[in-house]
Amino acid sequence: MSKMIDIIVDGKTYNVEEDSLLIDLLIKEKIKVPYFCYHESLGADGNCRMCMVEIEGQKRPQIACDTFVKEGMEVRSKTPNIAKVRRDILELELINHPVDCPVCDQAGECSLQIFYMQHGLHDTEVTIPEKVKHEKHLDLGSNVILDQERCVLCARCTRFTDKITHTHELGIVGRGDDSKVSTMPGRKLDNPYAMNVVDLCPVGALTSKDFRFSQRVWFLKVSNSICHGCAKGCNLYIDHNKIKYKDDVVYRFRPRRNDAVNGFFICDEGRLSYKELEENRQEIIVLKNQELSEDKAIKEFKSKVDKYKGNTTIIVDANLYTEEIEAILEFAKEIDAQVISPLGIYKDEDFGDDMLKSSMRAANYKTIQRLNIAESTSIQSDLIINFNHPSEIHASEKISFLTHKNKDLELTFPIASYSESSGHLTNEDGITQACERTVFKNTPIPTIQEWIQKVRT
Repeated sequence: MSKMIDIIVDGKTYNVEEDSLLIDLLIKEKIKVPYFCYHESLGADGNCRMCMVEIEGQKRPQIACDTFVKEGMEVRSKTPNIAKVRRDILELELINHPVDCPVCDQAGECSLQIFYMQHGLHDTEVTIPEKVKHEKHLDLGSNVILDQERCVLCARCTRFTDKITHTHELGIVGRGDDSKVSTMPGRKLDNPYAMNVVDLCPVGALTSKDFRFSQRVWFLKVSNSICHGCAKGCNLYIDHNKIKYKDDVVYRFRPRRNDAVNGFFICDEGRLSYKELEENRQEIIVLKNQELSEDKAIKEFKSKVDKYKGNTTIIVDANLYTEEIEAILEFAKEIDAQVISPLGIYKDEDFGDDMLKSSMRAANYKTIQRLNIAESTSIQSDLIINFNHPSEIHASEKISFLTHKNKDLELTFPIASYSESSGHLTNEDGITQACERTVFKNTPIPTIQEWIQKVRT
């Protein structure tokens, strides 16, 4: 076990692991030190020089991202000298930066803007015509757009492709004012995690082609959720906005840090899966492709359940929340139905990898197994009640509760998607995690629990 030592920062004593990086302590304790190039997942790089601090006994300021803590170390992060150093370095970073904040997607969540307000506030010595111009709107591939002249050369993106994905598509070419991020000759940015460079970029140099110009970030509401794309259970921020008189709309998924599950990142397929939440949604009750009122539909449901009592099979989607699955099991006992959840259909060996993509494409299959729900596809019942399972299983009669439309023309009820309800999931590593309700529609679609309550009464 590492030795714990005491150091002093701005007159306050902290107990910290010996030989750990000083900047990690500053970040953990929310001591405001600016930085561009450092990132916990990428390690120290030391090229932006913004995280300067004074250390007792040192002749000149030191960068916190490459300073290891020692017993009795005294650190000062807020002296007039340090303020001037940061101001001068920031001025250097901004010499050639374009004045295009009003049209930049990063505006509102840009480190450069934040640090300028906190540490800069200087008048530029360089006029706009004198600034060095680089290429704009470069399509790097994988839904990533590069504006080279906004780049502060923090090298986070290049280190990501080197250290995390090991695909090496990005590098910094040129020297001096001509230095810029670029793809390697003859290559495109092309890996399953490429869009994480957009989150890593502290300025507006790398932006998402998918999100670009679609919404201002200060209008977005942020909710915590879990990706339903596979059994890994990556943590997400869901960014959404409800414009007056219109439905709540999800605009993007972003990775949410969880060191026990996904660290700082998510795969691109999971990131872009937000589009599926609203596409091809089942929003009305139908019977043989004709819209049906709720009262008539519930009457039809009860009639079929009564007719086939003891001769009914319920099929459960392994992506449902634990609370939904438990409500279905309780309802199944009441109507004397067996419950199954065939898991083979979720297996996708082409999708899985050794990072964050699981070949099991079911977010809550561990709960299915924990509750001893049968995985069999053999059905002898004449009535099937399908709670959003993707299998094509046929019977004499079928009732479906679906989030999205399919070709089934039997009695079908719409149900809320996972972003429109809340609950818990257990990932493939046995970690149970909570999802918040994110989307609040003007006309909410009932959840599974609400439908079960309706058909009971």
